[in-house]
Amino acid sequence: MAYSKEQLLDSSGQRAYPGEATEALFVLGGIGTGNVSIGSRGEFRDWEIFNKPNKGNVMPNTHFAIWAKPEGGAPVTKVLESRLNLPHSKSHGYHPITGAGLPRLEKSTMRGEYPLVWVDFEDRELPVQVTLEAFTPFIPLNVDDSSIPGAYLTYNVTNTSDKPVDVTIAGSLMNPIGGLGYDSFGNLDVRNAGGNRNEFIQAGSYSGLQFTSDAFGEGELNFGSLSLVTTNPKVTYKRAWLRGAWYDFLQEFWDDFAEDGRLNDLGYDTPSEKNRTDTGSIGAYETLAPGETKSFAFVLAWHFPNRINGWNEHICVKEEGREITQNYYARQFDSAWSVADYLIGQRDRLTAETKSFHGALFGSTLPSHVIDAVASNITVLRSQTCFRHIDGRFYGYEGCFDHLGCCDGSCTHVWNYAQTLAFLFPELEQSMRRTEFLTEVNEDGKMNFRAFQMFGAQWNWQGHSAPAAADGQMGTIMRAYREWKLTGDDGFLRELWPAIKLTLDYAPIHWDTDGDLVLDGVQHNTYDIEFYGPNPLTGVFFLGALRAASEMASYLGEEETAAKYAAAFETSSKRLDELTWNGEYYVQVLEDVDAHKYQHGLGCLSDQLLGQQLAHLYGLGYLLPKERVQSAIHAVFKHNFKTDFHNHVNCQRTYTLNDEKGLVLCSWPNGGRPKLPFVYSDEVWTGIEYHVATHLIYEGFVEEGLTIVKAVRDRQDGYRRSPWNEVECGHHYARSMSSWGLLIALSGFEFDMARGEMKFAPVLNGDDYTGFWSTGRAWGTYSQKRIADGDGGFDVDVKVLYGDASGVKVNAGGKEFML
Repeated sequence: MAYSKEQLLDSSGQRAYPGEATEALFVLGGIGTGNVSIGSRGEFRDWEIFNKPNKGNVMPNTHFAIWAKPEGGAPVTKVLESRLNLPHSKSHGYHPITGAGLPRLEKSTMRGEYPLVWVDFEDRELPVQVTLEAFTPFIPLNVDDSSIPGAYLTYNVTNTSDKPVDVTIAGSLMNPIGGLGYDSFGNLDVRNAGGNRNEFIQAGSYSGLQFTSDAFGEGELNFGSLSLVTTNPKVTYKRAWLRGAWYDFLQEFWDDFAEDGRLNDLGYDTPSEKNRTDTGSIGAYETLAPGETKSFAFVLAWHFPNRINGWNEHICVKEEGREITQNYYARQFDSAWSVADYLIGQRDRLTAETKSFHGALFGSTLPSHVIDAVASNITVLRSQTCFRHIDGRFYGYEGCFDHLGCCDGSCTHVWNYAQTLAFLFPELEQSMRRTEFLTEVNEDGKMNFRAFQMFGAQWNWQGHSAPAAADGQMGTIMRAYREWKLTGDDGFLRELWPAIKLTLDYAPIHWDTDGDLVLDGVQHNTYDIEFYGPNPLTGVFFLGALRAASEMASYLGEEETAAKYAAAFETSSKRLDELTWNGEYYVQVLEDVDAHKYQHGLGCLSDQLLGQQLAHLYGLGYLLPKERVQSAIHAVFKHNFKTDFHNHVNCQRTYTLNDEKGLVLCSWPNGGRPKLPFVYSDEVWTGIEYHVATHLIYEGFVEEGLTIVKAVRDRQDGYRRSPWNEVECGHHYARSMSSWGLLIALSGFEFDMARGEMKFAPVLNGDDYTGFWSTGRAWGTYSQKRIADGDGGFDVDVKVLYGDASGVKVNAGGKEFML
């Protein structure tokens, strides 16, 4: 094995990231709100709050700084970031708006356990020790309170000297409304700005700066506001930095702050001039006795409610008056100030419930790298990959370019893999199913695998009306089943049921050319090509859809329909097994693998049992013979997992290389590789790695599954890649949310809220296990501990930390009981 058993089972805690880990970027922000990231130096960057991605964007003049003066001593003034990393090779040096020439702290260490992050600062010259704690509220099942466009930023300061120390912490923020750009010299280019206002407001127990603009009306895309507020009672502020020439702005601010830890407001009462904007600063000050710790509590909030009514400028509503819509959060808040007001007024509750979730997830006895994988990909939901319109509908790209969403349409064949959203916010997954089944299904049952009709657009592929995606369409039926089982929402099932039947009945008509109930026609799929002939990817998905539909029909009392689908399942399962089983794993059946480009033929496809893995997660049982399923998934690990990539030939996109470990999408251990295999066959996708790991665990190959997970997380180490951004066709790629399946498999969790039942059967640390669980009704923790000196039984405990699970029957640890 690539790792020792001790490494695979290690549950000692999460990694820390020093300031040199330049890829460790922790995402703040709510679902569908956009986000800003904190880097391992404690810097704020990637300001993606303006309804589009913005990777690499650093806001000028924007940082926190500390002033600390011990009694009888000289003050120390520094930016609250560790020192800039190499290289320093810019053609004109660092521009003053970067603040690169200001003193910074010696070291920083980031600890991220999503949704919480801490940055510990070290500096021998400071008479205090500083730790930043930051988070945006995250409460599973509470969508609104997990969709707040803002964050808590709390600097906890401890006096480490033997004398009282006066401390001020000041946050500075440039007003970005109208957009920020740069010329070739690095000078600020704000040609769309002007009329920007920075106001100081005192409101009861808190005060702060509100950043707005007079230049844009409420219906314009650039309309919006930001706020930076503090609940500390002793406040100092400067609404606008010096409006001078050259670099006067920075010199005056720093000299002012460094002199006495106070900010002198310059008295500007007019908004910024045309093509100009302002930076504002607000600080809180306290005196700390020796050994005393005090909190400097800030809230950052934003509100840019207006967005294009569609996926982009081309795929959007063109009807006059409807070209612009609003984010869902516009229903909750009318400005950044109202966001801040809510965060402050509800702070105790939002903090307690967020930390309850954090404690439940990270308090698990599962290996640390598993919890890391499960938690870190939650960020996809709160990245620019996802957005939510004011009518409540939830949408997702596949991922993001640096400055645009990538691969529009809530793509069914990619979102098939994702589990995180369903288990934490099932109502948002229900929204996606309603769009797919009620808006994107044609009269003949064809489902558009990208949701364009929502916005009056047609989904075309290579110049023609796009085909249906066989894996996406069948998988969406399985996901409808999942949403129903997680919530027990019979109304949802009945609403979608006619369209579910229509989309399922489409499959044999359009993809089965010989009537044997095995799909063998032209089958578009997640590799952006068409498979021909019988193959396991789409064939197993068809089996999963048939099994799910039979179960739903039976529940609804449509016994004839249930029997029809059940009989079709039996016929299809037997025939698929006969056609595609090669003695070790399942293959694609073609007389000539090169007759059509981009097939896999005799290759060992990592995705060959994706539909079976989903069936395990959703409680649908085995779709093919158990012993063959076990052989096939083990073959995927045996043939496709690589312990290094030095000699791996990959003429496709490269995600894994050199000494890294990973799982390729396909291999040909018995030969027969096509001249031009499917276009991603030699690549490594984390979303596939996680689902294969999950399936290995289900089939009893736990160490093999953990090996894959550890390989992924070792690559996302903060130096090579971000721990909170797994890329594929874009940043924060949706497929990576398959990682949540690891938690379900390892806990042996089964759910059926339609019948009010849950089961637990942990496969790791069973003698002393604790782990997180969730359904559409509630979430909490499950624990079991073997009774010493007893009959080998267990003490079991199901804690409900949020929601209502009353009346749910639990089967766990050899016991059955009601909550």
